Amino acid sequence: MNDFLFVASMMLFLIVVIGFINEKVTHLTYEISLLLFSAVAGGIITLTLAGSGGLSIKEVLQSVQVFDLNKFLMKGVLCFMLFAGARNLKLYDFRKNAKSVSVLAFLCTLLGACIYGLLFFALSLTLKLGFSLPMCLMFGSIIAPTDPIAATSILKKFGLPKKTGFLMEAESLLNDGVGVALFVCFSGMVAAGESGSFILLMCREILGAVLIGTAVSAVCLFLLFHTEDSQRKIFTSLLSVSLSFFLCELLGCSGAIACVVNGVLFSTVRERVNRDQELAELDSFWESLDVLLNSVLYVILGLSFVRILQMPMVGILSVAAVLINFISRYVSVFTGTVFMGTLPDGYKRSGFSLLFTWGGLRGGLSIALAMSTRGFVSGENYHVILGCAYAIVFFTTVVQGLTMKKVFSICS
Repeated sequence: MNDFLFVASMMLFLIVVIGFINEKVTHLTYEISLLLFSAVAGGIITLTLAGSGGLSIKEVLQSVQVFDLNKFLMKGVLCFMLFAGARNLKLYDFRKNAKSVSVLAFLCTLLGACIYGLLFFALSLTLKLGFSLPMCLMFGSIIAPTDPIAATSILKKFGLPKKTGFLMEAESLLNDGVGVALFVCFSGMVAAGESGSFILLMCREILGAVLIGTAVSAVCLFLLFHTEDSQRKIFTSLLSVSLSFFLCELLGCSGAIACVVNGVLFSTVRERVNRDQELAELDSFWESLDVLLNSVLYVILGLSFVRILQMPMVGILSVAAVLINFISRYVSVFTGTVFMGTLPDGYKRSGFSLLFTWGGLRGGLSIALAMSTRGFVSGENYHVILGCAYAIVFFTTVVQGLTMKKVFSICS
């Protein structure tokens, strides 16, 4: 599994074969088909290894090296995926919907994390799981942020009204910074370390990221729009994203939000200078890169989904985790509508809350954060956090993703 060429070949093989089967037979949403069929493939591989080696499934999972999703996503490709998703958003739309986006991305994420943590703590007491309240709140911060990659790649295909679709996408692109700040606070409590003030952490994570993203974008956009070489334009855009993310990681800010700032500023400047024809090759490059990285991510998620079997009481905890996620998300969004004023596209509070609850997909970000708790959470509790995170990601992506059209028609 350490052989890069073998892993790359296996990934491309699954992406091509699953995509072909889905195109000709199943006709599911592309990302959902990758996750679903990869999960089946991962299960078959695990059962085959267990049967041939005379080992239990848990023993196979412990002996086989799995993908390090935390390193792949958080320390690797996340910045490029976020830029690719944000480059179609515009600064004007953010200003126009600043109040609604802020409520959804900040208040609802905070409320969702706390509500989930409290409900999971009650579940822990009932089932005698041994989770402390800070540990449950930390888990809530892992689950609360909606995933920007899932939102931009899946939800945009369902024909949501423009303003509603923008709010859903903008929330998912911004709320991970709040989730990370909450995660740092609560994980610091769990690890008995210094977590610092949430307000200070959030200011550093978000405001610092905005400043870094803006400064780097200003320089790189100047270079990009003053060069005639199409390949240099691509290299400059890559530099803008990677440098912003690196500086944020170095200074303790949210690299994800800095990359969103890169994408939004790129889209805004591009619209003003009206240079679409000159940027055709750049667009083609980023669209292809976005599809490739998304495909790899969903295949990795699917192949590693079998790790949910390491969790004790897998059936009960999976169902409970999904139900608590639905309740906490709905209550937080419904509460947020009180502060949003007039809702977009004529929605009532209940319909808007249901739509944004069902459209609140989770993805690789939640799994990566869950994996990062291994260093300070005991073995069984770690498997519970990781297993519940997988259950929520799988349910929201596959079940909620496939039924989004029906829910949208009910809420309209």
